[in-house]
Amino acid sequence: MRPRTLDEYCGQEHLLAQGKLLRRAIEADRISSLILFGPPGTGKTTLAQVIAGATASPFERLSGVESNVADIRRVIARAASRRNSGGRTILFVDEIHRFNKAQQDVLLPEVENGRIRLIGATTQNPFFSINSALISRSQVFELLPHSESELLVLIERALSDVERGLGGMNIHISPDAAAFLAKLSDGDARKCLNALEIAALTCPPAKDGGIHIDLANAQESIQKKAVVYDGTGDAHYDTISAFIKSIRGSDPDAAIYWLAKMLHAGEEIRFITRRLIICASEDIGLADSNALLVAQAAAQAVEFIGLPEANLLLAHATLYLATAPKSNSATVAIGKASEEVREGRTLAVPEHLRDGHYAGSERLGHGKGYLYSHDFEGSYVPQAYLPEGRRFYTPTENGLEKRIKERLDHWRTLFELEKKEDARKS
Repeated sequence: MRPRTLDEYCGQEHLLAQGKLLRRAIEADRISSLILFGPPGTGKTTLAQVIAGATASPFERLSGVESNVADIRRVIARAASRRNSGGRTILFVDEIHRFNKAQQDVLLPEVENGRIRLIGATTQNPFFSINSALISRSQVFELLPHSESELLVLIERALSDVERGLGGMNIHISPDAAAFLAKLSDGDARKCLNALEIAALTCPPAKDGGIHIDLANAQESIQKKAVVYDGTGDAHYDTISAFIKSIRGSDPDAAIYWLAKMLHAGEEIRFITRRLIICASEDIGLADSNALLVAQAAAQAVEFIGLPEANLLLAHATLYLATAPKSNSATVAIGKASEEVREGRTLAVPEHLRDGHYAGSERLGHGKGYLYSHDFEGSYVPQAYLPEGRRFYTPTENGLEKRIKERLDHWRTLFELEKKEDARKS
């Protein structure tokens, strides 16, 4: 059922609708080298073959899994021969991210001089997995998962196509069964059509001679939904990014969904707990210091409990952090202080704060004039601990940090009054 023309191609309207750049380039046979990336079953290989059918250029195909440097050089030699007679070869490389740097470097001069037009297909973000030099000489297009409505169109086509599909088998599928296949296929057209074929070939004919696929048959055809998740690439980093941003944005429903996705896909549990601990200080911080305790307790508990019950502990910590008041004051404070250390003048420790517990320290004046805080009311006495009185920490009024702000404002007021009094006396 692979589409043969642009008119048969279903989906990717953001790239192939009438008037879009890629469609215009294909129809005018003016495509340059392309990198197509997206999840499995979104039509990368199909689009390459459609381009081959729409162009007058010779078409070669290599696999990033199976092909080696010798295979690449043979294709380049054939392309050079054609170029001498005026033809430009299109080379399609499936799973191009599997090519190592040396293999990609072999392609680079041929792409640069125009001897071949490269179409690379990859499920991984090309900006991470493909040489930057090759990327800079190619146009990058992202293919998106198919919508459920597009998959329903593909199901209907497959059931009605007598030549290449299942049209000769007198198959009838219930609307809820078709909707189930479209939904559980997660935007993967290949998975959807494979499940449809399994259902069609395993359902016994009814008394009327037709094959009737109901919801139960469709459910058996997809035993378990496989989440697209590579563990080290885009899906891994994008999902954890969505997870942390949902916690930061105080959306417990979104946070628990992304957690469930990671757990279903088999994400490393320690990776999740590490990010929860970081988030507890980065995004919640002093607004609710218990968040750090909860995250740390969850990290220790999951080691003791293990899966699947550890899911409950992670859900507990996730929901606590997502619903906690938020403050990034600790993040901002350490950032400002670190920048000062890197770029500012290195500050010497004031003499009254230096260590005065060794013989000879008095002769150097170390510790002289230091005021011991606990000797004063409220265990506070106005005293400079940084030269020039620099400030890096600005408390918010969120959650428990509001009380910290009130306390700190009081201390800072006392300090400023003391400075004014000292200035008046001098």
